[in-house]
Amino acid sequence: MQSKIRVLGHPVHPMLVVFPLGLLATAVIFDVCYMVIGNSRFTETSFFMIAAGTIGGLLAAVFGLLDWLEIPQGTRAKKIGAWHGIGNVIVVLLFAASWWLRRENPTNPVPIALACSFTGVGLALITGWLGGELVDRLGVGVDDNAGLNASSSLAGPSGHRQFR
Repeated sequence: MQSKIRVLGHPVHPMLVVFPLGLLATAVIFDVCYMVIGNSRFTETSFFMIAAGTIGGLLAAVFGLLDWLEIPQGTRAKKIGAWHGIGNVIVVLLFAASWWLRRENPTNPVPIALACSFTGVGLALITGWLGGELVDRLGVGVDDNAGLNASSSLAGPSGHRQFR
């Protein structure tokens, strides 16, 4: 089932999710560095990464929702997609809460702010697996003509390359 929202032949949602996932996961790594080393610059940087990751997550969610709406009702993919989407909304909410709790003193986050981030990244591992299940197992977002010898995504309607 091919994604309806594409840029240069590729679905938009998977292109966007790498940014929030990378930012939010790195924010947690920086929080762990702070806990081990004690340098508050790590948590200050984490604060800004969480803000950017949350905004990016919301943007990616819009395109994910548009893709999910195209999945036929009554399919396993529709159910897995719902769990994937709801779980990722919770991930974004957990990180938004972490950011909110840090806002007055980004260099010294309260323990609940760290707990929100750590829980969020743990849940993101599960929702990421569900996203992989959608693409790799259920074929959501995969071009209808995909194959080992498929033409370039930059090929025109006739299958001839527009760019060499």
